Amino acid sequence: MVNLPKRGRGAVTAQLSTRFALPAREEDGDWLDMAETLDGPAPKLRTTVTEEAARSILSRNNSPDIPFDRSINAYRGCEHGCIYCYARPTHAYLDLSPGLDFESKLFAKPEAAKLLRKTLARKGYTPAPIAMGTNTDPYQPIESQYRLTRQILELCLETGHPVTITTKSDRILQDTDLLAALAARKLTAVAISVTSLDPALSRKLEPRAASPAKRLAAVRQLSAAGVPVWVNVSPIIPAITEEWIERILEAAAEHGAQGASWIMLRLPHEVAPLFREWLEVHFPDRAEKVMHLVQSMRGGKDNSSDFFTRMKPQGVWADLVRARFNKARARVGLNNQGPELDCSQFVAPDRHGQLALF
Repeated sequence: MVNLPKRGRGAVTAQLSTRFALPAREEDGDWLDMAETLDGPAPKLRTTVTEEAARSILSRNNSPDIPFDRSINAYRGCEHGCIYCYARPTHAYLDLSPGLDFESKLFAKPEAAKLLRKTLARKGYTPAPIAMGTNTDPYQPIESQYRLTRQILELCLETGHPVTITTKSDRILQDTDLLAALAARKLTAVAISVTSLDPALSRKLEPRAASPAKRLAAVRQLSAAGVPVWVNVSPIIPAITEEWIERILEAAAEHGAQGASWIMLRLPHEVAPLFREWLEVHFPDRAEKVMHLVQSMRGGKDNSSDFFTRMKPQGVWADLVRARFNKARARVGLNNQGPELDCSQFVAPDRHGQLALF
């Protein structure tokens, strides 16, 4: 029986993790063939949101591969459904599928801003840019309901704390007022991820994310508001999206972006089999070629998780992409480094929500 993609979803199945010895759930193939005849069509897969009583909100890391040491993720899971998302394996910790569960069974942390306030108020806290959008998108659809990202930005503006955002949603424009105010004080920078300029391809890769045209429109509007915007050509997928590199950079410059960066496709843990399954459904003619190129950049494996190498693909094909990107970026006049944000304006809040008095 061939699995067919579900409309509006990235993953093909609710593939479970085997990393934590969790009990597997299997359905009999003959029964699946009979189920629709006996019971009618399966119910539409709907998104659910569970509110999580988190104990903390600021995550720390000491990775040498990423340019920040702290981040916030006010949501778990992401309805955008990007098949390549390296955050998918986090749902395995919840005994949920990194496949369809990741994009349909979401978690929100309503106390995110209050928890951050407590953290910023701690004696000895030293400010450094907080990264948002490093795991799941802070502007996925449920942000319109919960407004957790906006609450965090309001707190950053109140306390003079620098913050960066990575997103592939034009929903970020709802917070242009806050982002412009933060940018005027050199407290923020935004990265908009663009994988291709083909809306049909984007619907397959990232079915509930904004179209490429809407993302570029967000770049233009944020830039016009004084917000420093970068375009992140991420991920670059060999033989799928790499043909768009130059055209994305040209469009980024035309829409007012200040700089651009790129990340090669990464397939940690459960993402690799989910991506292989997606390839067989959507690009069976080149699935083998894509995985051969991926492995050629990762030491013969689907993924490399080692520090210093996981974000730096190796090999001839990787070198070619790197040279193409650097040449095109220089040609259109985009920067290769983001702006330095100002950490000197930070004033710690007190626990009651008012700025400390001096």
